[in-house]
Amino acid sequence: KRSSASSGCKRPAMHRLLALLLALPLLVFAADGPRLNKALNEQIVFVRSGSGLFVTELETTIFKPDGDGPYPLVVINHGKEFGNPKFQPRARYIVASREFVRRGYVVMIPMRSGFSKSSGGYIEGGCNIAGNGLAQAADIDAALAHARTLPYVDSKRIVVVGQSHGGLSTMALGTTEQAGVLGLINFAGGLRLDRCNGWEASLVEAFADYGKAGRYRSLWFYGDNDSYWPKKTIDEMHAAHVAAGGKARMVAFGSFKGDSHGMFSQQDGLAIWWPEVEKFLIELGLPVGQLPASGTDPDSLRLAAAGKVPFIAESERCRRLYQLFVDADYPRAFAASGNGRCGYAWGGEDPRKRAIDFCRAKTEEVCKLYAIDDEITWRNEATN
Repeated sequence: KRSSASSGCKRPAMHRLLALLLALPLLVFAADGPRLNKALNEQIVFVRSGSGLFVTELETTIFKPDGDGPYPLVVINHGKEFGNPKFQPRARYIVASREFVRRGYVVMIPMRSGFSKSSGGYIEGGCNIAGNGLAQAADIDAALAHARTLPYVDSKRIVVVGQSHGGLSTMALGTTEQAGVLGLINFAGGLRLDRCNGWEASLVEAFADYGKAGRYRSLWFYGDNDSYWPKKTIDEMHAAHVAAGGKARMVAFGSFKGDSHGMFSQQDGLAIWWPEVEKFLIELGLPVGQLPASGTDPDSLRLAAAGKVPFIAESERCRRLYQLFVDADYPRAFAASGNGRCGYAWGGEDPRKRAIDFCRAKTEEVCKLYAIDDEITWRNEATN
C-alpha cells in the first residue's frame, strides 16, 4: 500500500516536470524571436490600422540601408497562400528586398489584417473581388502613413509593389490619392475565387474599375505559365484596365520554370524583372545605382565581396555560388577548399554540414566553412 501511495504521489510531479521540459523549447524560441538579417538592418514593427473598435496591429518588416537617409521607400504587398491566413509566414521577399536596399531604398512589407501575427481577421468580401482589393488597400494606406513618420524615409519618393493578392491590393490602392506615391508595380496580381461562378470575369471587372479611378502609372509582370491566371484572363485584365483609363505597361515575360506566378520571389527571376523595374524607376525620377560599401561592420563588408573569399577569386563557378549564398535566406552556410572548390546550402536541416558535403563532393582537398548566415567564420573555423 505504501508503494502504491508513494507511486500515486510521484506521478503528478513527474507529469508536471515533463510538461515543463516540453514547454522549455517553446519558451526559448519565443524569447529568441525570429532571425533578422543584420546586413539589411531588418526589423519588425507593429503598425496600427483602422480606428475605434476596428483597430488592428499589422506585423510589418522593414529593411533599410546603413545611415540616416532619408531614402526613397518601396512598400511590398504579399500574396495569399492557401489555407488559414493566420498560419501564413511573415513575408520578407528577401531577393527583392536586398536588391532595393542595395540601390538605396527602404523596404516595408506589411502583413495585412488576419495574416501571420497581424491582429484582426482577413476580410473575405464574398465574391466581390474589386471590394476585396479595396479592403486590403486600407491596411496598405495605414502602413504608408506610418512610413511617412519615419525620419529615414523620404516621404515624397514612394513606389508601391504587390505580388498576387498583393498586386490586386496595390492596384486598388492606386484609386486613392496617396501623398508621395509615384508609381505602382504589379507582379502577377489578382485573386482567384474558384468557389465563385464567373470569377475570371469578376477579376477583369475589378481591374477595369481600378483603371477608371486609377491615379498612378503602373508596371505589370505576368507570365504564360501562371498557375493562377489563364493567359486569356491576363490579357483581358490588362486590356480592360487600359481601356478604362489606367496607365499600365505590361511585361509579358513568357514561361518561367514550372510556374511563372512565383517569379518575383525567386533569385532566377531577378534577371527578368530588375531591368524593367530599373527603367520604370528612372522614368519616375528615382535612383537605381548601387550604394557604395559603407558601415563599420567588417563582416558585413567582407560578406558582400565575393572576389575576396579565400581560394575562389579565380573560380567563376564559386563566385556564382557565393553570390547565391549571399542572396539566400537564413539559415545558410558557405564552404570552400584550397583548390577552388566550394559549396553552399540554405534552409532545411543542418546547412553547415550540407555546405561542407557539397564542397567535398568533387575534391579530395579539405573543405571548411567560410560564412554562416551573416558571420564570417573562416578565420576561426577549425579544419574539418
